[in-house]
Amino acid sequence: MVAPFPGHAQDLGLKLRLQPSLMPPPVEDTAAEDAPLFIDADRMSGTQDESVQASGDVRLRSRGRTLSADKFFYSIKDEQFTAEGNVRLDRSGDVLEADKVFFDVAKEQGYADSPEYYFRAMQARGKASKIYLDSKTRYRAEEATYSTCEVPEDGWYLKVNKLDLNRDKNKGTARGAKLIFKDWPILYTPYIDFPLSNARKSGLLAPTYGTTRQSGFEFTVPLYLNLAPNYDATIAPRVLARRGVMVNSEFRYLNQRFNGLLNAEYLANDQVTGDTRYGLAFRHNHQLTQQLSGYLNLQKVSDDRYFIDLSNRLAVTTQRNLPREGGLTWQGGWWSVFGRAQSFQTLQDPAAPLVPPYARLPQLLFNGLRANEKGFDINMQAEYAAFDHPTLITGNRSTFYPSVSYPLQRSFVNVVPKLGLNYTHYQLDQRFGVPNQDRTLPVFSLDGTMTFDRTTQIRGKTYLQTLEPRLFYVYIPYRDQSMLPVFDSGLADFNLAQIFTENQFVGGDRINDANQLTAAISSRLIDPDDGSERIKATIAQRTYFADQRVTLPNTAIRTQNRSDVLAAITGRITKSWYTDLAAQFDTQDSRIDRSSYVLRYNPEPGRVLNLGYRFNRDSFEQADVSGQWPLTDRWSFVGRYTYSLQDRRTTTIIGGVEYNEGCWAARFVMQQFVTFTQTETRALFFQLEFTGLSRLGSNPLEILRQNVFGYQPMNALPQTTFNEDSYPVR
Repeated sequence: MVAPFPGHAQDLGLKLRLQPSLMPPPVEDTAAEDAPLFIDADRMSGTQDESVQASGDVRLRSRGRTLSADKFFYSIKDEQFTAEGNVRLDRSGDVLEADKVFFDVAKEQGYADSPEYYFRAMQARGKASKIYLDSKTRYRAEEATYSTCEVPEDGWYLKVNKLDLNRDKNKGTARGAKLIFKDWPILYTPYIDFPLSNARKSGLLAPTYGTTRQSGFEFTVPLYLNLAPNYDATIAPRVLARRGVMVNSEFRYLNQRFNGLLNAEYLANDQVTGDTRYGLAFRHNHQLTQQLSGYLNLQKVSDDRYFIDLSNRLAVTTQRNLPREGGLTWQGGWWSVFGRAQSFQTLQDPAAPLVPPYARLPQLLFNGLRANEKGFDINMQAEYAAFDHPTLITGNRSTFYPSVSYPLQRSFVNVVPKLGLNYTHYQLDQRFGVPNQDRTLPVFSLDGTMTFDRTTQIRGKTYLQTLEPRLFYVYIPYRDQSMLPVFDSGLADFNLAQIFTENQFVGGDRINDANQLTAAISSRLIDPDDGSERIKATIAQRTYFADQRVTLPNTAIRTQNRSDVLAAITGRITKSWYTDLAAQFDTQDSRIDRSSYVLRYNPEPGRVLNLGYRFNRDSFEQADVSGQWPLTDRWSFVGRYTYSLQDRRTTTIIGGVEYNEGCWAARFVMQQFVTFTQTETRALFFQLEFTGLSRLGSNPLEILRQNVFGYQPMNALPQTTFNEDSYPVR
């Protein structure tokens, strides 16, 4: 199943909520309700039940509130106080330092002259000519600054005429705002609003920009609409220098029983091709009842080169078959029924034409398992599919495969004999002159596994080591299947999962004749402290007691009486080193036919190096290096390099640097890759991220996560927290 087109809100990590009733109730702050005041000072005077005056190192304490000042006056009747001289007010973590503070205790309102502030909940600080405390959760400031940078850094800050911070609405609003970055104004706007947390909020998202080889410079300004807690929309005009203005839109929704995503992209007149170009993607999942669920996955683009010309993502530009399907599943306890209608849009490359897959209109699947019926496991699989194709033979295929097994389990041995009968009927379109066909095949298998274990020590540490031999025998008699059509079948990939299956073909059009035995042995090292598997090694080979007779058209018949040897080692070698090694060894020619070697060094988050090598004889040979590594405490390098040794060309290059200042981060990434049309695509990404405010530039984060295993943004790694004792400081 192909992923839909890239979105906007989802790329920023914005999450939907089911409904407001699921939100936790607000925590009531009772700090000021009937809370006594405690005052300490060098000098104090007053009138009983009327007022209190204090001076000289004045300290006031009340529930959720502390204050220090040089002078202090409190009206007991009005429940108001005025503090002057080196005033510091701490109200549940919101700190103000000012020349003068007036505060109404009953109303939780007041103001401060020439204050500096630090708000713990928002991790924000700044200064102003005046701040008004309108409530426990709302502040208004005049001639103010706002930043999330730690003292003494001022990497970025907003300089505004008026500032409104409303935690109830999770919204900050600035009027007459300049964004100052490294003492340089980089953005001016008469009005800007921003979220005070990671929660969603309607408004303009940060513009993105970049460049690609196909479309030139591009600029996007997304408008985010937080329509409700459980659905939202993004509308993003995208200006492509070489092609025109493209409108991208995304609509997401979430309910207790259903959820979905709709993407639509439209370019009215491509200035390069002269065509109208568009892309649509719709995904929907629905739990109709407790037993019945359904889904839709519909995708379409206007032309074969749509992704090549208009996308800058490798995962998107390599798509060849776009699905158009919908399905229903009924869960009946021990049985289930699945039905779907499925077709595809195939994107063609003139240099390498692709035969479109068959459409299934419809496909019905039945699966049932009655476990432990007097020791027997009874399984039933059935399928009906109607295959349609514009140029190839069409028809219907019905399959019934009942089987019964009798597991024999002991403490160290597990033996499972199984007997089944596979019946298939083809009802074919007579226009092609092919008669209807039937196939009936008995299937017998015997699967046995033994497990031995012992304790062993490696470098002074005790482990549990296992030895697990396994034998898997399959017998299926020969039936001539050369006249059967090939609707959805192919040769399965030969690996350690497939070697323990009955059929070497996927799909239902071919069932191999088999008289074969697979022998394997595995060993694992298990950490007894937490039960985790540290490393696993497996070697396996299949022995054939008869020559192969069933095959696919234009496919060579096996002549060896033994398969290639499969070997694999996976796991954690040391605390920082991980490995995943696999090889397929041809014993007849004494050579390796396929191999995959992956070595990963990951001593801590933010430091990762991946080394990979993949080889498939007569198909491809590829080396791959990727990683993320800090160059200094602020600078980090990230990249990937993939080279085809067979074609002697580079297929993927991703290189970039990331700078993290804590309250802001910068990323510059260059990407070059080869698409399925053998066209080179290049893209440049530059992004400034201002923590707690916004991101400016094009977003490379998803590209880095997909291409560099283990990548984490530098500013997402554990950081030193704010030192509240140092705030605010001029």
